[in-house]
Amino acid sequence: MNIIKINSDHVGITSSTLCAVHCILSPFFYVYQATFSTFNFEAAFLWNSINYIFIIVSFAAVYKSLVNSSNSLVKSILFFSWASLSILILNEQLEFVHVNEFYTYFSASILCFTHFYNLKNCRCDNEECCTDKM
Repeated sequence: MNIIKINSDHVGITSSTLCAVHCILSPFFYVYQATFSTFNFEAAFLWNSINYIFIIVSFAAVYKSLVNSSNSLVKSILFFSWASLSILILNEQLEFVHVNEFYTYFSASILCFTHFYNLKNCRCDNEECCTDKM
């Protein structure tokens, strides 16, 4: 019996990339519905609910990566990029302040690239490897 080990950085990279793709496709989704005058509240609700799934999945990936990373700077960047992405997504949903979409894409990109860097350079899978290097 093979046990599949899921790497938190792989989950984080995938989640961040899918989040960015979701953000890029959102305007096309709404234009499509408006073009055909078939605005479906349930479809829009489900489309927007994906944002919350991304926040939860990315939190789990960031948390696990924080535990397994050997670099404190990478840990800080992971946490702050996740926090900024989450705040931007929640702000977009609740419409507190208008913020350019660029910042959401930028936060998702930073989160994705930091997971990638952590995967390649800062993994700490045993107690002997935990030293700051960068």
